[in-house]
Amino acid sequence: MMSLTDSLRILILLLLFIAPIQPGNGLLFAFQNGEAGLQEVEDGEVVRKIRFTGNEHIRNATLRGLIRTQTNREFLGIPRFTPWYYIWQLTGRFGESPALLNRSVLGNDMERIRLYYENIGFFEAAIDTTIVEYRPERVEVTFLIDEGPPSRIQSISYTGVPEFENPELLESFYMNNRFSQQAVDDTTFRTDVRYNAQQLREEQTRIINFMRNNGYASVQRDSVRALIRRDSVDPQLLNVLFLIASGTPYTFGDLHIRLSGPEGGEEYTQTQTLSEPPFTEGGKTIYIEKDTTAQTEFDLLTDQILFQPGDRFNNSLYLQSVNEFQNLGMMTIRRFGLSEEGSLPDYSNSEIPVYFDLQTLPRYSIRTEFFGMRRYGFGTGAGINYSNNNLFGRAENLTIGFNTSLEYVTSSTLREIAPRDSESQTTSGAQIFQSYEARTEYTVPRLNFPFATLDKRPLFTSGRTRYSLTYSQSNQLYFDINSDIRFNLRYEVPHTDRYSSFLDLIELDIIDTDPSSEFRQNLIDEFGEDSFEFLRIEEDFRPQFSSIIRYTLRSQNTNLIQRDYGYFSEYSLSIGGNLPYLMDRYLFSAGEINGTLPSPLGLSGNSLGYSQFIKFSLDYRRYHPIGPESVLAWRGFAGYAHPYNESETIPLSRRFFAGGSNDIRGWAPFRLGPGEIRPDEVTINGGEIKLAAFLEYRQIMFHDLLSADWYLAGFSDAGNVWYGPRNSFHDQDNVNILEDGKFYFDRFYRQIAVSSGFGVRMDWEYIVARFDFAFRVHDLQLGWLENRNMYFSFGIGHSF
Repeated sequence: MMSLTDSLRILILLLLFIAPIQPGNGLLFAFQNGEAGLQEVEDGEVVRKIRFTGNEHIRNATLRGLIRTQTNREFLGIPRFTPWYYIWQLTGRFGESPALLNRSVLGNDMERIRLYYENIGFFEAAIDTTIVEYRPERVEVTFLIDEGPPSRIQSISYTGVPEFENPELLESFYMNNRFSQQAVDDTTFRTDVRYNAQQLREEQTRIINFMRNNGYASVQRDSVRALIRRDSVDPQLLNVLFLIASGTPYTFGDLHIRLSGPEGGEEYTQTQTLSEPPFTEGGKTIYIEKDTTAQTEFDLLTDQILFQPGDRFNNSLYLQSVNEFQNLGMMTIRRFGLSEEGSLPDYSNSEIPVYFDLQTLPRYSIRTEFFGMRRYGFGTGAGINYSNNNLFGRAENLTIGFNTSLEYVTSSTLREIAPRDSESQTTSGAQIFQSYEARTEYTVPRLNFPFATLDKRPLFTSGRTRYSLTYSQSNQLYFDINSDIRFNLRYEVPHTDRYSSFLDLIELDIIDTDPSSEFRQNLIDEFGEDSFEFLRIEEDFRPQFSSIIRYTLRSQNTNLIQRDYGYFSEYSLSIGGNLPYLMDRYLFSAGEINGTLPSPLGLSGNSLGYSQFIKFSLDYRRYHPIGPESVLAWRGFAGYAHPYNESETIPLSRRFFAGGSNDIRGWAPFRLGPGEIRPDEVTINGGEIKLAAFLEYRQIMFHDLLSADWYLAGFSDAGNVWYGPRNSFHDQDNVNILEDGKFYFDRFYRQIAVSSGFGVRMDWEYIVARFDFAFRVHDLQLGWLENRNMYFSFGIGHSF
């Protein structure tokens, strides 16, 4: 509950922040055609409101982004609610100083708006400005916009296009233009689009790239010009003619590659010369020189070259080859260019040579770490990681790591977290829980079997294959993990700057657990030996063999740290359990299905269970800049998993969960749902269905405070997880005890948990620290607005 003192403080702040604005006897002044008529309104008065009128085709937000005349920052977009300015008024030092009127800046704003309208086809647009002084030293600025009629492009023509030997190239050039495919003749196309200078620039860029990728290396910006002519009947209709000065075609000349060692020496004692197909054409030569300390195979260097010396020049293949060297991860590019000096190519010669000057990074590295922890008691641990960045001389990366930890738990803590039956057991003393993990990861910068043939094809040239193997053991309270073996074979392909694919062809997780008799006895004491709860919890924690094949498509055009524009999306489809099923049916059971497999390598006498299932998820996030210093972000998530064949549920590690600092804030991780079941009554953790929606508004409070931008954020999260249709159990009275956690279309919306709150973001260039304070708006047990507790969470990076 809020105290009286807190209430008075909030009331005083509101009275200070939302000060009443008294109407004044302001006078109306105006700029006419960019000239000031403000003899009585001086520079230095506070701009409190900016308006736009007459802008039917352009949004206010777009125009506001063009101008430099600004008001003080408004909180949550509330007009004239500028708390940072009010803080400055109270302190004279902190907060945000007043946004003052500057007539010179205002005149530039008018010209900037006019040029913007001109660029989108409103050539007759006129901009005026009025200024109202509604209070002493407080003004309102209004931009008066007369847009005029828009101009439209009715035809696009091209001249100067060279005659390519391949007629399909010429057809591709014309048919891929950005305006129309309705041909009037061979070089002219009919269209009907509003004039837009940006589209013309994009078409100019397309023409330049097309020419440079098909031999015409000397084509630059000034080689492609757009001439615009008004129609003789209707001056608002335009005809555009692109004049192309393509010059002469070029071929790739000799290729020179130099590779030095980590120390950067210039002793190139190892050389190789290639002057025959399939490496070169037309008598051209590849010259390779490298230092002995580079310890790199020659064929690694030639494999990254996507063009052949002697072929027609292709600027795209040249730049992609540069990226191929960069993506190896074991070398840096000291210099690359189309001339030995690194200057512009010699266009007087029909052959353009290519030069690469490379340097390998240090091959070996060892990193150690020491850490402390606290779970049930106090613990410590240590780890060591060895990395070889060029294992066999072909940019293979091998990482081997090992860590271990010890945790000391006192007898009093043990009695508190796991009380014993004093009549049947004696209380033991303190215990030490220990665990260790060994892991190996091997990565190659190319696609291996069975996708090796794709490695040199477009959209697959930067593929990567990753193998990882992890083995761990740990002791826990009444519960030991004898072995946890995980193996993953993953293919990663960044197709473009925006799209990436991830294929987990083999992902295995073999967990051999050994619950103690005390563990089983505690469950029996709480639920009963024949209860469903006991059987399902025992099923979740029994030894298991989990396998999965998963494909993920990721698309993004946002900065993954700041997340202040664009979007991020990820779509995933998984199929699990088929490998252990096939082993059970054909390898161990000779046509029969037992539902279990023996422990691998005889590590224990336990049998491993498995489940077959299909799972997919959709995750979409959007970031809308609202002015230069605020962002509105939203996210939608949907996931569904369904067991099939003889399976009725999916492994615990593959289920959906809700709650936590990166999910539904206001609930601890994994503590929300399924459905409306109380957290202390959940017997089957997680669910097969998940729906969630998130909304967050962020606005900068302070710039460059402790070298970071400080954001104030308001957010709202909603969602839950549910059991799927096959997840059910009926007691002796034929009552489904999982009913409250199952998904039903006619009631799931009443089981959506909602949390809202506010937070602070500290945004450095490479990391974001996040502090959130959430309230449960809809608590599934207490109802709407009945839970007044505040829940704190901390995270690194934005929540989404």
